[in-house]
This record gives sequence, structure tokens and C-alpha cells, in this order.
Amino acid sequence: MSPHAAALSALGLEAAVRERLARYLDLLASWAARINLTGARDPDERVRVLVAPVLPAAPLLSGSLLDIGSGNGSPGLVLALLRPELPVTLLEPRTKRWAFLREAARAGGRPDVEVLRLRHDAYRGPAAGTVTLRALALPLTELPDLVALGGRLLVFGPAPPRPPAPFTAELSLPGPVHVLRRE
Repeated sequence: MSPHAAALSALGLEAAVRERLARYLDLLASWAARINLTGARDPDERVRVLVAPVLPAAPLLSGSLLDIGSGNGSPGLVLALLRPELPVTLLEPRTKRWAFLREAARAGGRPDVEVLRLRHDAYRGPAAGTVTLRALALPLTELPDLVALGGRLLVFGPAPPRPPAPFTAELSLPGPVHVLRRE
């Protein structure tokens, strides 16, 4: 049994979702011993920091998901594991983290997740219905072309300053998650 099982059960997730997330978190714990993926050091803390804040955003996803600077897999891979029907692309330019994400997507039962070793400004794929980012000091003015018209940008962490055009603030969720809509 996964050391993450009890903490994931406390979130009230269905069994299949808990299993996918446990496989991801177990792999994260083993890789974190070799490369810096998270400051969360025990199973309860990993669930509290990497999974719980992402849950309120899952119902907001539409179209495809593009996660910028995917690093340790939260929020992008966590959302992919919560919403297995959703097409997901993760962008991570650092080689070791990119390799981790590829393995974690497979371990979590989402081998279809596209994991690209790219920065956001090198991505040439289609705009996504939902774009996520966490803990990146990235000007929002660099992101409009990545978000489809009418799509959402979900910023995990501190509230961004007044959103630049073409974004408008839509709402804020616990976590904190700040939701901007592309006009």
C-alpha cells in the first residue's frame, strides 16, 4: 500500500483517482531523493502541497490543458490524473524534470500526456482551452497566444497584478488559484 493512501483518502477522491495519484506521488518521493522536485518531505505534506490545492480547479478545465513549467507535476500532471479524458501537454525545459514527468505520466496511467522539453516561448502547438502555471515569475503578457479565445489561465499562488489585456479576472478559488479569462 502507498504511504500516500491515507492522506489521499482524506480528500474524498474516488478509488481510481487515489490510485493514480498515489503512483505519481510514490514516484515523486523516490525521485526527490536524487533531484530537487519539492520541499514537501513526507506523504501528508506532499498531498497537502501538491494535490489538495489543485482540486478546486479540476471542474474548470475545458478543451485541452497546457501546463507551463511543469517541474514536479503540480498542477498539470495532477489535473491530468484527476481528469483522464482531458488532452494534456506539459512544458518543462529542464532535462531531469522532463524525464521525471514522462515517467510519472506513465506511472499515473496517463501515457498519452504529451511532455515536451520546451519553454513556453518555444511552444508552437495549438492554443489550449486551459493554461496553468505555478510559482513562475512569468509576465502574463507572454501568455495570450497560448490560451484559446474564451479560454482560461489558472495561476496557482499569489494573485497576479492587474491582468493585462486580453485577460480579465474571473474568480479566485481556495488554494489559492486565480482564474483569468482570455477575451
